[in-house]
Amino acid sequence: MRKPVQILAVFLFFAGISGTIDRLLYQPILGPVLNVFNRYVIPHIAVLHGYEVFANLLVAVMGVVLAVAAQRIPEDSPSARPPIDSA
Repeated sequence: MRKPVQILAVFLFFAGISGTIDRLLYQPILGPVLNVFNRYVIPHIAVLHGYEVFANLLVAVMGVVLAVAAQRIPEDSPSARPPIDSA
């Protein structure tokens, strides 16, 4: 379970940074993939109008927080699972 959460955390971090760059300049590298929040989600939330840069930075911070939380999830290892009785 740890690996999918880490992948999501990395995506959120890079999406937040990419969205911030896209708002301040123009971000041509992986724009359709990384700027999903910036181009499709954030403009449709009325409260965030005028705060798009801060919203994108918040997405990046959420990615970091999720990465830290993922480190606390126990790894799925065979030694951590209880033995199966074959009785």
